[in-house]
Amino acid sequence: MNNEKFSVFSGLWKDNPILCSLMVISPVIVCGDTLRNAEAIIYAFSAITLFSVTIASFLPKNLPYAVRIIINALVASLVYIPVKRAAQEFFPDIIPRIGIYFPLLAVNSIIILQTEAKFFKMKKPRMIASTVFYILGFDAVIAFISVVREIFGHGTLNEKVISTNAVISGLGQPFGGFIFLGLLCGLYRWLRHGKQLSGGDKNVSDN
Repeated sequence: MNNEKFSVFSGLWKDNPILCSLMVISPVIVCGDTLRNAEAIIYAFSAITLFSVTIASFLPKNLPYAVRIIINALVASLVYIPVKRAAQEFFPDIIPRIGIYFPLLAVNSIIILQTEAKFFKMKKPRMIASTVFYILGFDAVIAFISVVREIFGHGTLNEKVISTNAVISGLGQPFGGFIFLGLLCGLYRWLRHGKQLSGGDKNVSDN
């Protein structure tokens, strides 16, 4: 039972879609530089992914794999339409800024690949729960990255000036986002594996 629970919650940490699998990182690197951008991406990613995975899970299981992948993408594209219209109401100034990376959320790796590799092999309640935690894992990481980059890259928070003394040149740019994400992934891997490896090395040397 503990293994099942861990598997359901694994999207938050163990299999975090950004830090572990490096999925859907383009919007994070390019657009994840302000909290407002992050809010729009979180809304779109969460809504599109949850509804697309849930709807696609009702497809017949005996369809060829290639056909299922195509249908998954079509379902996500159809879900994207009302999500985009709602986003234009809630984030009218943000959507043009995000540009092409907004529609790319409709064909993200979780919908296209993880559905067939993992989610559709689960019973529906567990599948939905696992999908939710994968979404939360993505949302938490992009929110954190965006807040840090906005504060130290632009000297603002939620587009309000808080300080320009600690601004790090380039952190608000895509190359700065790429470097910061790389450092964050390195820290993540150290927290997950570094201590275990250190403990293993110590045991070997003691023997």
